[in-house]
Amino acid sequence: MDKCSFCGRKRSEVNLLISGVTGFICDECSARAYEIIKEEKLTGKEKSKFDINKIKVKKPVEIKEFLDQYIIGQEYAKKVLSVAVYNHYKRLSVSDITDNDGVEIDKSNIIMVGETGTGKTLIAKTIAKMLHVPFTIVDATVLTEAGYVGEDIESLLTRLLQAADYNVEKAEQGIVFIDEIDKIARKGDNPSITRDVSGEGVQQGLLKLLEGAVVNVPPQGGRKHPEQKMIPVNTKHILFIAGGAFDGIEKQIARRLNTQVVGFDKQEKNQIDKENFLQYVSPQDLKSFGLIPEIIGRMPVLTYLNPLDKKALRAILTEPKNSIIKQYIKLFKIDKIDLHINDNVLEYIVDRAIEYKIGARGLRSICEVIMTDAMFELPSKKVKKFTIDLKYAKSKLEKTNIKKLKVA
Repeated sequence: MDKCSFCGRKRSEVNLLISGVTGFICDECSARAYEIIKEEKLTGKEKSKFDINKIKVKKPVEIKEFLDQYIIGQEYAKKVLSVAVYNHYKRLSVSDITDNDGVEIDKSNIIMVGETGTGKTLIAKTIAKMLHVPFTIVDATVLTEAGYVGEDIESLLTRLLQAADYNVEKAEQGIVFIDEIDKIARKGDNPSITRDVSGEGVQQGLLKLLEGAVVNVPPQGGRKHPEQKMIPVNTKHILFIAGGAFDGIEKQIARRLNTQVVGFDKQEKNQIDKENFLQYVSPQDLKSFGLIPEIIGRMPVLTYLNPLDKKALRAILTEPKNSIIKQYIKLFKIDKIDLHINDNVLEYIVDRAIEYKIGARGLRSICEVIMTDAMFELPSKKVKKFTIDLKYAKSKLEKTNIKKLKVA
């Protein structure tokens, strides 16, 4: 009777039985064999060497010019990021050169502070696109201390490995963007006396990644398992960029600025821009917010993103290479429809985004509401041109529940 030479199950007990010269193998054993071969390849023994010199790093001015094509405003943040990224990859390009002076350049991880929808993630994505290096975005809110429900800290590197097609050497030159890092802040400025598994515990777990240690990473993500083969990854050359809204940190900044304004420095108080306290952010404010000093020390480059005003939001709609309006025009063009949007419609979209306080990310939501009916109906009709005027935009927006997006 035909049966699998590996597991011994009969033909009637399996979905498929593949015959060989002297035996048989079932579909499940074939799948297991494939997984074993795949894991063996993940060790990096069969991977081609990754040459750091293949990464074409532009000068800081050129990096900023590239960012200008995709990101409106945020001049200070783009300048700081350009310098930090340039220094980081310049450091890697000379890491094999040994000098007698004993000077070793430390890694400069970055932390960005800015309101939601101001472009933190977009800046990091755009830099990775320019460098052609592995890039991944990880949400810090899903991370927990080892042994608790959630994801291990090492899952950050699992995503990076996947982005690098499991080429370890390539992943070790990549960029990890840790989003929502403010959500893992501890509840107060003082060390916690109870176990904070998704806050202070995660911050402490991140330390070994940020400082540059060899970390054993589970190839498929999830929790570590004793029988699972781990992949050692050296984080010494991985650039970590963290971003967060740090909602409420303005109060910490204002309190600090007020305490410093005494005596003869009283005139300084009138020079403070109360509309944008984030521009005065300092490591001290991050510590007061709930980041542990060790994390702040390992992310020495601190920058901020300005809130987006009406002029910036209007430019975001149309000016960048991959602007929202250009994307919709291309979508309609695929269906051979010429889309035109009146200028007063663009102004209306911007006004609503400001009213609902949803930033640049909200522009897409508003546009989607206005254009959904057109994108649903027009591909089935013989329409060659479609114009969106103010009356049409208002009618579509007012009959939806988008006003629920409004932030109180």
